Amino acid sequence: MPRRASGNRGNGKAVIVVFCEGESEQAYTEYLKKRFADVAVIKYPKETGLFERAESRFAKDPQYRDYAEVTDEVWFFFDVETKDVDLWNQRMKIIKKLRKLRKDPNIRVRLLMTTGCVEYWFMLHFKMYAPPLQTVAEKERVISELLEKEPGYKKGDYPSTARIAENYPTAMIHAKSTMHNLLPEGLPGLEDTDERNQWLCKQCYSFSNVYEALEFLQNRNNADGPSSGV
Repeated sequence: MPRRASGNRGNGKAVIVVFCEGESEQAYTEYLKKRFADVAVIKYPKETGLFERAESRFAKDPQYRDYAEVTDEVWFFFDVETKDVDLWNQRMKIIKKLRKLRKDPNIRVRLLMTTGCVEYWFMLHFKMYAPPLQTVAEKERVISELLEKEPGYKKGDYPSTARIAENYPTAMIHAKSTMHNLLPEGLPGLEDTDERNQWLCKQCYSFSNVYEALEFLQNRNNADGPSSGV
């Protein structure tokens, strides 16, 4: 970890720690790490794991614990599934602990969520749609569609994931639409709040809000100079 790289209290890069549910999320995070290296220091553990992993890392691992004060954001990159609905309160306790690890201002915790499987987020790089995504068959159908777009895709494979990720501006547009389309269904609002995120995790409609992380990185890019992206 760098000694001083706070985006909020200086002119350095934002320091972001990402906890990924699976290897495909890690491969996508690696793309973000390389693509936005000029504005952010993005780190993620080699092992997968989410909220309990983050709590353990920041409590016991000096590489995380001792640098909490210069960590700007913690991201959780994961799938929203019905089997996890009852975990919300447990996860919120950990989120609140992480926020307090840095005092002024608190660490920002983002939930980068995609219904069913991360391959749905990947498919939004190619087209807008919101299929049901709770059964194994529904998830496998999305993966099959993704393979039609990117035949080389394998879970955790960086080259194929990076080729998909190059279309992230298109994915951002489509993913925003998935969120807007949930407002009539009762989504409390589009702003990133605990209330909104709880609703998304418990209702399990088809959506992805991963675009919010990309917006954050793009905004830093634009603030620091001409963007090399879109």
